[in-house]
Amino acid sequence: MATRVRFPSSTGPLLAGLIDEPAEPVRGWGLFVHGLTLGKDCPAAARICKQLARDGIGMLRYDNLGLADSDGDWGDGSFTQKVADTIEAIRFMAERGTPVDVLVGHSLGGAAVLATAGETDVRAVVSIGAPIEPGHAENQYDALVDRVLAEGQAEWLVGGRALTLRRSFVEDMRRADLREAIRSLRRPLLVMHSPTDNTVGIANASEIFRTARHPRSFVSLEGSDHLLTKPGQGQRAGRIISAWADQYLIDD
Repeated sequence: MATRVRFPSSTGPLLAGLIDEPAEPVRGWGLFVHGLTLGKDCPAAARICKQLARDGIGMLRYDNLGLADSDGDWGDGSFTQKVADTIEAIRFMAERGTPVDVLVGHSLGGAAVLATAGETDVRAVVSIGAPIEPGHAENQYDALVDRVLAEGQAEWLVGGRALTLRRSFVEDMRRADLREAIRSLRRPLLVMHSPTDNTVGIANASEIFRTARHPRSFVSLEGSDHLLTKPGQGQRAGRIISAWADQYLIDD
């Protein structure tokens, strides 16, 4: 069962989310942050969150600014906004009485949770297929970068949608640096990555893991693609997260 919710973004427009309600007994609550243009209903988000809910961990997943059911314009966003909106989602969950225990991010969402977690009260952090440098996402729109920097913006066609790619977005992504945030995380970290990920290479996971301090764990999602689209991949990742997080969901 899922509950539809809406909450304000860091800049005002409302973000649309789903809370996958946990099966009894409830073990805890979590937040899933999706990648660059994916949305709350992408396979990785939906399947991982549903599996965690079946395992007793309720999960909020939501559409970033201007995507799917959320208000606003995607072109007005940035990595900085993605981080700020992650904090707003954590605040929303706390205000409804279901504070986030486990913070999970996929792809650029993984970079966002790494940048965010150390400033929050979450108990554990999971990155899935995350880049060590948010600017890595430029590989997806590199054909447009020169035009964007010269003219200020350009139309970017993604999955049949036209998004506005702005100079401020490109420059913000290039400035973002996760290394100090990872070093000072002070949270248990699970790094998950496929060795055959052709979108964000496995070297990113290696550097995230080396930069982090203990407690840290690494799980190879062998056989998976970056988007976890093949049958069973998302569910498997969810089961692994559930088992790993168990010790961090138990109150003293």
